[in-house]
Amino acid sequence: MKRMSSLEYHLGIKLRFYPSDRQKKIIKQNYDAQRFVYNQYVGADCLIYHTKNASKIAQLNSTMPFVMRSMTKYEIDKAKESIEAQELTVKPKNIRDKYCFLRAKNIDSLAIANAIQNYHKAWRNYHKIGYGIPTFHKKRSDWSYQTNCQYFGQDEAYLNNGTVRFIDTKHIRLPKLGIIRIAGFRTLIKKRLHDQIPTRIGTVSIKKTAADQFYLSLQLGSDIAFTKKYDKTQKQIGIDLNLDNFLTDSNGAMVANSKFYRKAKKKLAKAQRVLSRRMLRAKKEGRSLRNAKNYQKQRLVVAKLHDEIRRQRQDFLQVLSTALIKNHDLVVAEELRSKNLLKNHAMAQSISDVGWRTFLIMLEYKADLYGKEFITIDPKYTTQRCHYCGSIMGQNGYQKLTLKDREWTCPVCRKEHIRDWNAAINILEKGQGIWQNPKTKEKAV
Repeated sequence: MKRMSSLEYHLGIKLRFYPSDRQKKIIKQNYDAQRFVYNQYVGADCLIYHTKNASKIAQLNSTMPFVMRSMTKYEIDKAKESIEAQELTVKPKNIRDKYCFLRAKNIDSLAIANAIQNYHKAWRNYHKIGYGIPTFHKKRSDWSYQTNCQYFGQDEAYLNNGTVRFIDTKHIRLPKLGIIRIAGFRTLIKKRLHDQIPTRIGTVSIKKTAADQFYLSLQLGSDIAFTKKYDKTQKQIGIDLNLDNFLTDSNGAMVANSKFYRKAKKKLAKAQRVLSRRMLRAKKEGRSLRNAKNYQKQRLVVAKLHDEIRRQRQDFLQVLSTALIKNHDLVVAEELRSKNLLKNHAMAQSISDVGWRTFLIMLEYKADLYGKEFITIDPKYTTQRCHYCGSIMGQNGYQKLTLKDREWTCPVCRKEHIRDWNAAINILEKGQGIWQNPKTKEKAV
């Protein structure tokens, strides 16, 4: 049987499911177990690091830094704790041997293995990109843990013969949880079940959101494509993302900015004020927020409002990105760094609400999935350049355009421009590798 990484096609799917009260307790138990294991590894590494660091500093500050000094009782105790912590993290099974509750019947051993794997992956990412040191995972109102689908004694992997398997179009079996009812069944899954198309299930993520909704994410792999490629349309398009209109394309069409957060802001603010009052009352009476029923009810109301905004935005971006990829062979957009843009406090809320980065990610993976091309380009000069004659505002004595200039006239060719439409045309030409004058059909320098 092929490994997951050796399969040609991969796809992730997300399904909502409805667990029973017993299954909810098991999910919480596994979430707590994987969080405990992850935090044990973080704590062990912190202890080892600080013990070694303190020893070096004490040695350098001593009167004879080149002579091994005798250790104090406190230092000896810390050294012993450091050795125990190091032994605990040498092998994954050591932590289960030390803490017997991790061997409880309802705790999935693969959830613990994934927690350890994620910890080591976090360190690898830190060494690769230079930031993001693993930190302690706090208790949250949303839970999640990972497990894996295993195939014991099987010659071929299918959707219905592993430890994670589909029973029918409405039910799926998971380790420790048993059979759960699912919703939103995908057509491609139904077809693969019916036709017995070889498909391997890899990592499985079980998640409860802050709004008390449960979701199941499956990583699928196969040598047979999951989707058909879209037909070629011989069309190319450039898109300019902005806040006035969500986007303007190189054909002049505009898509309005829905502003989902701003529309729900008043209702959300009212619900948050109620939540704040209930929190203050619970603290004044000395009650824990976890046991304050009125606070928890209102927290759920606020969480559902946030989730509704998120789902509205997600649906809007999904529909729009699919339409662009389906109807064009090449889609070109400007490369936006949302993290840098959010530093502008005057526009941070609007930028967060519009979801540019998510939209670009959708375009990227959908282009790869459906056999189209999507590229991003450096947005430099795309707004300031006249696409008709190639002159650039802000150069050769011409005044640079500001954000207030939504329409402008080129001082060289006297061509009138709508700012965003002109930028979209420039983005497309830059993506095609041409900055040219339509009159002479020559590349502009």
